[in-house]
Amino acid sequence: MTKKCQIAPMTKRIALFASHGVQALDITGPSSVFTSANRIVTGTAPYSVELVSPSGGLLETLSGVSLDSASIGDTPPEAIDTILVMGHDTRGIEALVAEDRAQKWVTQAVGGARRWGSVCLGAFVLASWGLLVNRTAATHWAAAEDMAKRFPDTSIDPESIFVVDDELWTSAGVTAGIDMSLAMVEADLGTEVATRIARHLVVYLRRPGSQSQFSGVLKAQFANASPYRDLIEWAEKNLNDDLSVGALAMRVGQSTRTFQRHFTAQIGRTPAAFVEDLRLERARAYLASDLALHAVAREIGYPNTNRLNVAFQRRFGVSPSVWRTMHG
Repeated sequence: MTKKCQIAPMTKRIALFASHGVQALDITGPSSVFTSANRIVTGTAPYSVELVSPSGGLLETLSGVSLDSASIGDTPPEAIDTILVMGHDTRGIEALVAEDRAQKWVTQAVGGARRWGSVCLGAFVLASWGLLVNRTAATHWAAAEDMAKRFPDTSIDPESIFVVDDELWTSAGVTAGIDMSLAMVEADLGTEVATRIARHLVVYLRRPGSQSQFSGVLKAQFANASPYRDLIEWAEKNLNDDLSVGALAMRVGQSTRTFQRHFTAQIGRTPAAFVEDLRLERARAYLASDLALHAVAREIGYPNTNRLNVAFQRRFGVSPSVWRTMHG
């Protein structure tokens, strides 16, 4: 039996707004977070989650699964506590942006909501309707540059997995919507509830919004066609070696200044930041084992556990010891 937390908040109405061509996980991820809170908290359910669309009925998602939705005509916008616009494919975004009724309804909901925003490419819809002027927002990394060009009055954060700008909450691609929803639940119901939901869903708790959308491994894979491919593969296998910028530059036969500039242009991260990505990615793998912290630090190239603690806390928002307790 699941032990429930002794909290009895008023039910908050969560509207997940979408149309045809929506990314299914953009919906099911946040929905799973909010409905999990209902199973954990005693008393009145903290959330009522609804999928809302311009016309109601079944929505065709990108995954091939159809999801039933309520019509905006049957959902009073003034009753909504939190509204999130979901990500869609290009055709879905264009069709949704052209929906005058949808724009009017979402704008009314945003005007009265305590909290509003988007998941993934839903930010394109909000920006197209003029709702992100002079705001800072996140979106999927692959669309960040295009969105920044199309909407110069919006500050696009291409790195963060989610961004909070007062009552505006926007997340990066797909699974980042889960991280943002966990942060919302923590703000509403506290850390204990958010922790238990994260453990139940087997996800990282409170992955900081400022954390990069790319992991070190993904960056390395992304760089397979770059002239630094061999260097990256060597660095991954020799994390406890000298991976200073000067040493890496010498290894590829470039001056430190030239290497710093070219590597950053190719990979999208400075050499030092990239090396830290690789080391901390490996640290998480070691922490899932029973390897002592001082041994983890030594294996990934940190001189002591204090250096590991500082870097890990800065990146993931928790200490290595806490992370091991939660996920080991």
